[in-house]
Amino acid sequence: MLQTSIVMPDLKINQERLYADFLQLAAIGATPEGGVSRLALSAEDIQARAWFADKIEIAGLIVRDDDAGNLSGVLPSDQPGAKTLLVGSHLDTVPNGGRYDGAIGVLCALECLRTIKEAGIKLPLHLEAINFTDDEGCWKSLFGCRALAGSLSPEDHSEINYGEGSFRAALMQAGIDPRAIWRSSRAPQSICAYLEVHIEQSPRLYRDNVDIGVVTGIVGRSTYNVTFIGQAGHSGTTDMYKRRDALRGAALFIVRAHDLVRERYGDGIFNCGDVTVEPGMFNVIPSKACLTVECRHVSHKLMTEMETAVIALAHQCAATYGLSVETEKITTMPAATLAAGVIHTIESVCDDLGLTHERLVSYSGHSPQILAHFTDTGMIFIPSVDGISHHPNEFTEWDDVINGANVLLQTMMRVASRGSSDGYPPDR
Repeated sequence: MLQTSIVMPDLKINQERLYADFLQLAAIGATPEGGVSRLALSAEDIQARAWFADKIEIAGLIVRDDDAGNLSGVLPSDQPGAKTLLVGSHLDTVPNGGRYDGAIGVLCALECLRTIKEAGIKLPLHLEAINFTDDEGCWKSLFGCRALAGSLSPEDHSEINYGEGSFRAALMQAGIDPRAIWRSSRAPQSICAYLEVHIEQSPRLYRDNVDIGVVTGIVGRSTYNVTFIGQAGHSGTTDMYKRRDALRGAALFIVRAHDLVRERYGDGIFNCGDVTVEPGMFNVIPSKACLTVECRHVSHKLMTEMETAVIALAHQCAATYGLSVETEKITTMPAATLAAGVIHTIESVCDDLGLTHERLVSYSGHSPQILAHFTDTGMIFIPSVDGISHHPNEFTEWDDVINGANVLLQTMMRVASRGSSDGYPPDR
């Protein structure tokens, strides 16, 4: 057997096997438009989980599932007290999403474990290829990784157990006991690091003809309900200068919030993608306009400032038209900085494999933004053609998938060869 101090730059994944897996998985929940619908805990998601478990067993790995429904294949180390190197992503999708988002990360993780096992390599870490439950947020965003990291709040557990009946029912139908979810959390000292390969979901790598994106940070995200309250009235007979039109205030807020973020927070993001108007009649002045908005920024400090400014703006816009406004924060995900040691390792692997690379910040949410607060974390982006994602036209060239898988493989080898029961990396 090889010694763990030896790095094998010529070791490569089996690209034909990986492609066969990709086609099989893409058929589960396939849509007529060429996309995939595998909403978390749906029949299609459960079928994909069963497929993944079969692949794990066929590979001679150990199947592991936890009380949050996270499903893994494990290649155990024979060293006492070994920690675990987690690699993976998610099998669930958005409605009629793409075939690559999430799935590539799980498939590459599984293929790397198979490759290492078949090469007879013994490492001082357990290797675990994991599929996280409900990463996309059909029920609760980044649910599985939050459960594993112990970052579900008491309020989350209370809502699951007593408030969110449909979510609770979906969990139970999938064989997950909502009351036992807390048992899925792991001790940070048991985990060496977490690695993930993912399509970029943005055009930067594709536009710049760069092979690999090395993620340095992931934006934080907060979601708010903002409700403007006015007074209904007849659209034809109410004086135009005395109206308290809730939608008019909401419209002003949306436009001005976009301008505010562009002007003062250049790397920030504001979005409003959901507006509900009451009473919702074409000939009645809106008495209420309910918006769901989100703010994103990679800096925690600037994110906090931006949120405060956006909420203050909502009150200003309401006052302009004699309205009242109510705001409620409904979700928040922290910004994350990924581990410098893992970033340098990924870059070194790319150099050795002759692949171009570029440091990037991720403006979409991923499991690493949770796990970066729990363990050393690294993320590898591969190009997305035209940046299209969450859509049937999502596409990544297969050569780029292979590159991502081989970078993941070599990064795993280097992290594991440096690793020990005392953890990785020693220079953190």
